[in-house]
Amino acid sequence: MTAEDAQGSTDLRSAGLEAMRAALPGVFPDDDPDLRDGRLGEDLVEIGLTSVWGALWARKGLGPRDRSLLTLGILIALGAEAELRTHVRIAVTNGLTEDEIAEVIYHTAGYAGFPRATAARAVVREVLSA
Repeated sequence: MTAEDAQGSTDLRSAGLEAMRAALPGVFPDDDPDLRDGRLGEDLVEIGLTSVWGALWARKGLGPRDRSLLTLGILIALGAEAELRTHVRIAVTNGLTEDEIAEVIYHTAGYAGFPRATAARAVVREVLSA
């Protein structure tokens, strides 16, 4: 890794932390946390921090609200219910209403299938009722 690569990685990590803190207020401390836990696959969170949050969520091309709309649809289509739980909370933080989240579920039913949509509806109901 060159010094330039290391700097880019540091910038992506910082941008990722900033984006995650905005999406999940109060979840991450203000300092530079070590997200590794010493267990198998511990680098996965760091990889997500730089590659998803730093390189994608921190981009200027779309706002957080639009990214939440896209992310909900993608996660529903994938059947990624564990991730969907977190991203429903993020979507609310980013300004989506319950009615708009329901519309995402309805819309994905037409493209990803009714079983994916009904599974997503169950997850969303659980998250929003908590």
